[in-house]
Amino acid sequence: MRPHPFDTNGRARMRRGDEPEPPPPAVPDPVFAPAPSFRPERSSDNWNYPLPPEPRVGARRPWGRWIGRGLGVGIVLLVLAIGWLAITAPLSKSLKPPTPPSITLTADDGTPIARRGAVIGKPVDAAALPAHVREAFLAIEDRGFYGHWGISPKGIARAAWSNVGAGGVRQGGSTITQQLAKNAFLDSDQTAARKIREMMIAFWLEAWLSKNEILSRYLSNVYFGDNTYGITAAAKHYFGRTPANLNTGQAAMLAGLLKAPSRLAPTSNLAGARKRQAVVVAAMVDAGFLTDREGDRVQPQRVLGRRPGALPSGTYFADWVLPEARDRAGEVQTEATVETTLNRRYQRAAERSVRAAGSSGLQAALVAMRPDGRVVAMVGGRDYRKSSFNRATQARRQPGSTFKLFVYLAALRSGMTPASTVEDRPVDIAGWKPRNNDGRYLGTITLAQAFARSSNVAAARLTQDVGVRNVIKAARDLGISTPIANEATIGLGTSGVSLLELTGAYAAVAQGRYPVQPHGLAQAEEKSWYRSLTGGGRDLPERVHDDMLSLLGSSMRGTGFRAALPVESFGKTGTTQDGRDAWFVGFAGDLVVGVWVGRDDNKPAGLTGGGAPARIWRDFMGAALNIAPPPAPAVEEVVDENVGDEGLLEGAIPELAPALMDEVEGLGIDLRVGEDGAISVGPARRGRDEPPPEREERRPPEEDMGEEF
Repeated sequence: MRPHPFDTNGRARMRRGDEPEPPPPAVPDPVFAPAPSFRPERSSDNWNYPLPPEPRVGARRPWGRWIGRGLGVGIVLLVLAIGWLAITAPLSKSLKPPTPPSITLTADDGTPIARRGAVIGKPVDAAALPAHVREAFLAIEDRGFYGHWGISPKGIARAAWSNVGAGGVRQGGSTITQQLAKNAFLDSDQTAARKIREMMIAFWLEAWLSKNEILSRYLSNVYFGDNTYGITAAAKHYFGRTPANLNTGQAAMLAGLLKAPSRLAPTSNLAGARKRQAVVVAAMVDAGFLTDREGDRVQPQRVLGRRPGALPSGTYFADWVLPEARDRAGEVQTEATVETTLNRRYQRAAERSVRAAGSSGLQAALVAMRPDGRVVAMVGGRDYRKSSFNRATQARRQPGSTFKLFVYLAALRSGMTPASTVEDRPVDIAGWKPRNNDGRYLGTITLAQAFARSSNVAAARLTQDVGVRNVIKAARDLGISTPIANEATIGLGTSGVSLLELTGAYAAVAQGRYPVQPHGLAQAEEKSWYRSLTGGGRDLPERVHDDMLSLLGSSMRGTGFRAALPVESFGKTGTTQDGRDAWFVGFAGDLVVGVWVGRDDNKPAGLTGGGAPARIWRDFMGAALNIAPPPAPAVEEVVDENVGDEGLLEGAIPELAPALMDEVEGLGIDLRVGEDGAISVGPARRGRDEPPPEREERRPPEEDMGEEF
């Protein structure tokens, strides 16, 4: 029986004597071609059974290939490290000390007036310094500075051994190069990663800078305490010298500060600084920089009690203008100088005027500005060192009758004129019954008369006639931003304002354009086009402006006569209940000045706007405008609305009072002498034993007139 031509696997059976056809030759892959192998020839009997690969005789492991790959990776990493250092540690950064922002404020003439932030000295060239100055720092910080490449293995080992023996970190092994790397480029985190970066940057600095450049940048940037950076600033701050003039003891003391500059600053810890100086001198002897005899001759050093020519770090004006100055300077990395509007002559005159009117327990504030809002002088209290609270900008006090500026402005806007009339009679407004302090009412009077004598009932009637909203609008238009109550009592100044804003409102009248934004920088911030179109300044109508000037001028002949000047001047007095706050705000020439006097605790002080504030205003204006004080004004038939419960008429002749009191009694006239020598003239009381008339009320009886701040 013949066999089937195909086997069970479906393959054709070979006939006896048939030779198998060889498989087609494989086409080698050009990319993945197998390496040639040395194998024995297959026989025709076992060609279907592949043989295992034979081991290569004498084959070597590819170590050379891995070494080449490692070198390639190392080169790539080196390039990446150099690129990272070039970006994160630019050499130019090592020229700048890591200091907080420092801003120097200058007056309008460019003279520095205050500084905030660090004091940064000018860079030094280490090669130009005396040898003992360089050696003092090398002896205590890095004796092997000129022999290492950025790090000192000996120093690290010595520090580690010392720290192990002390049971904690007592000594550091950082070189001067590492300290420069840390100060200029890194933070203060005590981590291994930061230490590695510090070493890398140290090598980087050593590769690109000379030893002299590294030491120069280190001495120019290092911190010496008392907010001073660099040896130039430290030498001047502590010794009043330049680095080139430091003696050995002074150089040793400065070098010793680097261990703990804040704790060892000699201005606060002279004993500690001297002990550290002795340690540095001993190190200089040990390093061979000084002989034993030279070291013994070094004496403990003295430091200056205060820095020569030091600028104040804080004044009332500097505190107020600094936030805007920082915004103007932008992102300050080291130092910036910002010019302000302060006039040094005006500032001195303001401080003298406030001091001259000193009184126990009282505070005073003064703001002087140009009609366009440039503040040229500011006093926020009697003594900044005792209290930095700025009463010119931070306090919100009731303005009294100075607020009547807005009442009469609203009346003039409504069509009234200074010749228009108003009733000076008692009035009842929804249960509120304001009264004139002197108890006198003149009937029908003109607005000019009412403003000059500052009639309370007239102001209340005008507020009711023109509308509370219109009075508030007048105040808002002239720049008052503090809350204003929506009630008739605001006409008598019951809503708190700041002296700065109130003075700015009077500046708007002086300029004839509103609002005026008080500012302390030389160039006010420019407005956006949208703000210019929607919120720009507006001119007061010429008639309203002229009439407002007429009213303010009449006040200088009325309640403000004590502030009168021999030149044309305008102003208004103001006093709150019980004389808690006294004001005078006015302008003359090209100056607008506001003055406030009162107590911080808001207790009654018996003050009047026509008293101390008017005198301070007149004294300052006389000095600022270079004008002689005017002759004593004649007494006029006007009464300050704010002179107190007794109806004081300031300006009478004090020495005549005792003789006149007995003569006028019984003639229907009541004459009294105030504490400051002023005379009270008013209608006779009903009797010595009868109760005095009710005191004037400036707001509803249930409301408290006082305002704490």
